[in-house]
Amino acid sequence: MTNLLAPLQSLKQGHWFKLICGASYQHLPAVRSLTLAYTLAGADCIDVAADPAVIFAAQEALVVAKTLAKNAEERGFGFKGDLPLLMVSLNDGEDPHFRKAKFDAHNCPLDCPRPCEKICPAQAIVFNNIKDSFSGIIAKKCYGCGRCLPVCPYEMIDTASDVSTPGAIAPLIMSTGIDAIEIHTKVGRLAEFQRLWTAIAPWADKLKLIAISCNDAEGLIDYLQAIYDVIAPRPQVLIWQTDGRSMSGDIGDGTTIAAIKLGQKVLAANLPGYVQLAGGTNSYTVPKLKTMGLLQGWGDGEMGRWGEKITPPPYHPTTPSIAGVAYGSYARVLLSSVLEPLEHKEVNSTGFQANPRLEDEPAILWQAVELAHSLVSQIKSQ
Repeated sequence: MTNLLAPLQSLKQGHWFKLICGASYQHLPAVRSLTLAYTLAGADCIDVAADPAVIFAAQEALVVAKTLAKNAEERGFGFKGDLPLLMVSLNDGEDPHFRKAKFDAHNCPLDCPRPCEKICPAQAIVFNNIKDSFSGIIAKKCYGCGRCLPVCPYEMIDTASDVSTPGAIAPLIMSTGIDAIEIHTKVGRLAEFQRLWTAIAPWADKLKLIAISCNDAEGLIDYLQAIYDVIAPRPQVLIWQTDGRSMSGDIGDGTTIAAIKLGQKVLAANLPGYVQLAGGTNSYTVPKLKTMGLLQGWGDGEMGRWGEKITPPPYHPTTPSIAGVAYGSYARVLLSSVLEPLEHKEVNSTGFQANPRLEDEPAILWQAVELAHSLVSQIKSQ
């Protein structure tokens, strides 16, 4: 487990920054590099797929980050050795975050302009004319954004989704050393949520934080209240993640508006817990929140924003402002131009493939951290 004081203090003060690596993103070198760069930049939480190999890659990066804390501090970045929380994402039913695109490249017409390859933000779709080389979707890189589906002129692309298995939850929580989980749900799936929570509840006290992620829909607030009634008084800390426009933050500045509107809606409902934005977040999000007066923070130390005494967990405070922002596709794309050359160095002098390690390339490392810090510092500098 990590030292949780700094991340939870950030949440309490409205300075919380979460990196979303992707609930179905399993490209281990990229997960490791993203975790390392954003940890050194001062992130409070790293959210990864519920895959032991992915979790291990992130944990390995956290160990490396600890050894580089002094270097990061000397360079003026936000990391002083307090590690971020490590979170995994689960779902109680079909969810785009847990899907992968699929198609048989052998069936693609030779004269197809391949718009799918051009539009994929994860570079998970490749076509190669070299004999016996791979063409199609690199499953470990696909994170389910779905942008390739509507652009295929032959409608040949489909998706396959995974749903979290309740029986696998306990071993995941007990054996991997994670700090937090996030449950993706939808309005109308209370029975499914209850089944998943029944599997989690016996081990919920091992976790320091649970987040509930949900898109907007008719009856949203009543649904979130029903969820709270199911899980209370656990967990110690609760986050409502308002998923505005899923996996769209790298498209343009306008995508952040949906996330902010949904955040305002949940804030107005006065649900117990912290409210954190996601879905369409990017470099425009924090400046917009500041302009709208939604990022003041609400407490410091043991006193609340209005001078009230804060009751220790498991009581969930009702916060009057946005507590933090999570970044997924935008945060990953922001670093892609720096990290991609690193992946091209995978073949070593003996001709065998070796996992690229960001810390072995100091120039690339600190360039990546600089970019990550440009995003993290927006919410940290208020």
